Amino acid sequence: MELSAADLAAIRLTLELASITTLLLLVLGTPLAWWLARTRSRWKGPVAAVVALPLVLPPTVIGFYLLVSLGPNGYGGQLTQALGLGLLPFTFAGLVVASIIYSLPFVVQPLQNAFAALGDRPLEVAATLRASPLDTFFTVILPLARPGYLTATVLGFAHTVGEFGVVLMIGGNIPGQTRVVSVQIYDHVEAMEYAQAHGLALSMVVFSFLVLWALYHFNPQGGRRG
Repeated sequence: MELSAADLAAIRLTLELASITTLLLLVLGTPLAWWLARTRSRWKGPVAAVVALPLVLPPTVIGFYLLVSLGPNGYGGQLTQALGLGLLPFTFAGLVVASIIYSLPFVVQPLQNAFAALGDRPLEVAATLRASPLDTFFTVILPLARPGYLTATVLGFAHTVGEFGVVLMIGGNIPGQTRVVSVQIYDHVEAMEYAQAHGLALSMVVFSFLVLWALYHFNPQGGRRG
């Protein structure tokens, strides 16, 4: 089944969203994962629970509260308007914000596990060589945690590609702007265009299989931890 122009546009938008979201999650999730792996603060449990909430909450719940908080009467919406950014719901930027929150545990938890598995020994050796904390992190910790980063990147990207409830709530269904693959499949099914839905859905099944196969093939230990 040949994909239509609308299908290809949805695929392009989905890949763009997943790429931007994964990159931002790696940047934002690294310090959070490092803190969770190293801290003994009493706040570790509550923070870890908040990070893991998207694993158990229905996507529509997350999408609903994002829609309310980022709307014109919400604190987030008032802040973005004050900053001159306008309102984020039903925009690509809103999809990015929602995707970051929804895919957060799929990036933070593999990184946290990778950092925790390193132990104290690498830090102690680096300290004896008088390496600064920043130098130690970039030259010692990051290379040793590479399997965790591979797992986090693959899972974060794949999970963002598969989003539906959150992106539909916060982004709506605007062609070329917020209509991602999952929403496009939903539209095909609603219109009883089962052949088109099958072609697009099958492409996502193949993509998901290849992503997971690559994860377990090239990084079997990281794949099991993730």
